[in-house]
Amino acid sequence: MTTPTTAQRTADPAETPAPDRRSPWTTVLGVAVGLAVAVTLMLLAFLTPTLHSGAQDLPVAISGPAPVLEQVSGQLEAADPDALDLTVVDSAEQVTEAVEDREAVGGIAMGEDGTVTIVTAGAAGTPYSQLMGGIASSIESTGAQVTTVDVAPLTEDDPTGAGLSVLGLPLAFGGMISAVLLSTLLGRQPWHRLAGGLFASVLVGFTLVAVMQFGVGTVDGDYVLTALALSLGVAAVSLTILGLQSLLGMPGLGIGALLLMFVANPLSGLATGWQWLPAPWGAIGQALPLGAAGSLLRSVAFFGGGGATVPALVLALWAVLGATLIALSAGRSRRRASRAPHHAA
Repeated sequence: MTTPTTAQRTADPAETPAPDRRSPWTTVLGVAVGLAVAVTLMLLAFLTPTLHSGAQDLPVAISGPAPVLEQVSGQLEAADPDALDLTVVDSAEQVTEAVEDREAVGGIAMGEDGTVTIVTAGAAGTPYSQLMGGIASSIESTGAQVTTVDVAPLTEDDPTGAGLSVLGLPLAFGGMISAVLLSTLLGRQPWHRLAGGLFASVLVGFTLVAVMQFGVGTVDGDYVLTALALSLGVAAVSLTILGLQSLLGMPGLGIGALLLMFVANPLSGLATGWQWLPAPWGAIGQALPLGAAGSLLRSVAFFGGGGATVPALVLALWAVLGATLIALSAGRSRRRASRAPHHAA
């Protein structure tokens, strides 16, 4: 029997972890400062949109005879110059189409006989219906005959849209918890994590919409299409967090939680519609998964798909980004595995 030489018994310096020379107090200070910064940013993310939300450059379609059109437009602009962004269209039908296609939050159609039709969409957001109701009352006070038409009403069981307002947390939590569980249970199986994320997203989406439609009556559209829309939103959240965790480890989970829970959630506009948020935060929220998921759900459930293209593309891009990060992580793991025999030799 041969005894190991001194060189053989000596550990490879490349495999010996370098000692951590940082003081524990440095770690304590870093954690405390980082937590203070994160909590401050979280507070600002929730508080700032709430304090500065309101009617500002809201898109409203308007049509009618030129003299009346000029008079009413002037009155609305004088009442609040920054509240509305009026777009003149050729007919009452185009006013309705603009609201149904989600290009406008409301519309005003004035006829040759002096009648006025106010077009609203309750499902676009409660503040817009209230705003258009105020405009209707103002025009009616001049003696005009005013009719209000809601082209996308909320359901009778949930006339205030409360179910849509609280959707952000279940949507974010459903995507996050599935990512955490899959990352923990299938840590070294990236493709299984990807498949699990997709399957869980579909299951969560169909379950949530079943509760919203058949349980509390928040939505009443096509169940399958609405569920698929929400499933895409959950997939965008879940795959993004899975991808970040695959590439960065535990810090990736923290980054994903910070981005989705404390940035995307308050900027989503789920409770009011994104145009009610101050610029540019509403638009930024629509570029994030929760805001896009809320807009897609409204479009599919209440507007017959009107305005669904952009949020669907946003969600698809987030899902693809997450899948790409998972693929990059899998490739990195394969390269490390292929180098392991060489280092062992």
